[in-house]
Parts: sequence; structure tokens; C-alpha cells
Amino acid sequence: MKIRPIRIQERAIWESLFNEYAQFYKTQVPAGGHETVWNWIFDDTNDFWCDVVVADSDEPFGFTQYQLMHRSLGGSMVCYLSDLYVQPGMRCQSAGKGLIDHVIGFARRREISNVRWLTQDFNYRGRHLYDKYCDKSDFILYSLPV
Repeated sequence: MKIRPIRIQERAIWESLFNEYAQFYKTQVPAGGHETVWNWIFDDTNDFWCDVVVADSDEPFGFTQYQLMHRSLGGSMVCYLSDLYVQPGMRCQSAGKGLIDHVIGFARRREISNVRWLTQDFNYRGRHLYDKYCDKSDFILYSLPV
């Protein structure tokens, strides 16, 4: 198992994984969403990345997408791990942990002092892993469609 950047020729694999990820969270990628996110990944002026976890066959079976964001109260940047997904049949092989550790390493190399992420309350398996890194915060997310 290794982690590497997604390759431009792997769009169909990425779309499939991204759709599975959306299904897990009981949502759908909106029309045009795949194109937009794919363009963020390969836009050198956009601080947004996608790395995949691959088996010996070099076929991706999971991914993480992460980005930089401003933290005004800290006067600094943080790394926001926006997406993390491993196919169900490949879980329990430390792939999720490997992807999180990969993002933490990215932040350390850039001297970014914080990595943060959200999950839904019902993601018990994910939360079991996340709780090994840190306690959950006291913040509550409000999301208002406009």
C-alpha cells in the first residue's frame, strides 16, 4: 500500500470513488461538480490536492482531498482535510490512517500547525479512527443553503 497524487488519466477511477464517498454521506455530486473539483486538483494556482491510496497493482482504492484555509483568530493557515474515503472492502488495512498521516506530514512540511476535518455523527467507524488523533472539538457546524 502506498499513497501518491491522483494522476490525470485516473479521472474515471476518481469519479467512481468520489461517487461512492457521496453515497456514504447520503448525497450526490451535483451537475458539474466532478468537473469543478477535478479542475481544482490540477490547477497549480489552487491550494487543493487529491492523493490516493493504492495497492500493489497501483489501482486507487481510496483518496483524500485537502486544502489550505485561513484561520483568522490564529493569523495563520490551517490544512482542511475535506474528504477521506476508502472502499469498504479495503478498510481495516490502515489505509484511512495512512491517508490522515499523509496529510499531517504535508502540513508539517509546510509548517502549518493544524489539520482539521469534519465528519457526520453517524460515521462511527471513522470517528473511532479520528478519536485516536485528538478529541472532537466543541464546535457545531451550521450549513445554510443560499
